[in-house]
Amino acid sequence: MDRIGIIGGSGIYDIDGLEDASWQQVETPWGDPSDKILTGTLGGTPMAFLPRHGRGHVHSPATVPYRANIDALKRLGVRDVVSVSACGSFREEMAPGDFVLVDQFIDRTTGRASSFFGTGCVAHVSVAHPVCGRLGAAVREAATEAGVRLHHRGTYLAMEGPQFSTAAESRMYREAWGADVIGMTNMPEAKLAREAELCYASVAMITDYDSWHPDHGTVDISDIIATLKGNAGNARALVRGLAVRLSGGHRECPDGCDRALEHAIMTAPEMRDPEVVARLDAVAGRVLG
Repeated sequence: MDRIGIIGGSGIYDIDGLEDASWQQVETPWGDPSDKILTGTLGGTPMAFLPRHGRGHVHSPATVPYRANIDALKRLGVRDVVSVSACGSFREEMAPGDFVLVDQFIDRTTGRASSFFGTGCVAHVSVAHPVCGRLGAAVREAATEAGVRLHHRGTYLAMEGPQFSTAAESRMYREAWGADVIGMTNMPEAKLAREAELCYASVAMITDYDSWHPDHGTVDISDIIATLKGNAGNARALVRGLAVRLSGGHRECPDGCDRALEHAIMTAPEMRDPEVVARLDAVAGRVLG
C-alpha cells in the first residue's frame, strides 16, 4: 500500500480527520523513530504522520533520529514525503505567518549522521535538486485552495542549533549567502529521503524574522509559539488538499527521486558487508536485492 508521509514540525503533533487512525510503533535498524507513527486514511488516501520532535516536543533538532524516521516511513509503504517545519525569514516580503515551498538547501549542521551508507556499502546520490517538482506542484495547488499565502521558492539555511543565530550570522546568511529562510531540522532529513528514493517536499512555516531585521532584532520564543498556533490550522488545511491531489498511489517520479540509487552504489557486490546490506533492506532493497 502506497502512503503519503507527513513529517510534522514544531506545533504540528497530529492530523485532524484521519479515519481508522492508530499510532504504530515501527522498529528500524537505526533505532526508534521520534515517536509512534499515526496511520489512517484522509479522504480515502492512506497517510502516515510522524511528529518530528515527538508528541510533547521531546527531541531537539540535534537529537531527532532522522535515519530511523525516514526508514520507518518507508517500511510503512510511504513513497511521497511532505515535511512541515517552522523557520525564520531573511526576507521582508516573507513575513511571519507565510509559508515557503523550499527548493534549495544550505547545510550548516555538523554533528548529525547524514547518510545511511558508509564503510561496507558506499553510495553517492545527487542532491543538486533536493526536492521533488511533482510534490511541489501538488503543494502549490493545495495551498491555493486552502487560502494559504505560499512563496513558491526559497533557499533554506539549515543550522545546528538549538540556539538561534547571532545578528552577524543572520546578516551573513541573508546578504552574502542569499538564503531566504532558516531552520534547524530539514537537514539531513532531505538528504536521507533522497537516499531512500523517496519523493520529498519541504513546506516552511515562517514564525519570525530571525535576528537581522532592524525592527525585530531578537527572536522571541513566545512570539514564535503564537505564530505556530496560527499556522497549525493552515498546515492541516494544506495536508487535506494534498490528500486529494496525491490520491491514487505513487506515480513514477519525472525527476527520478524514486530511482536515485540506480547508479549510486559504489562498493562491488562481493565486497559489501552483509550486516550493512541487511540494515539497508528498507532503504535500498530495490537495488541491493
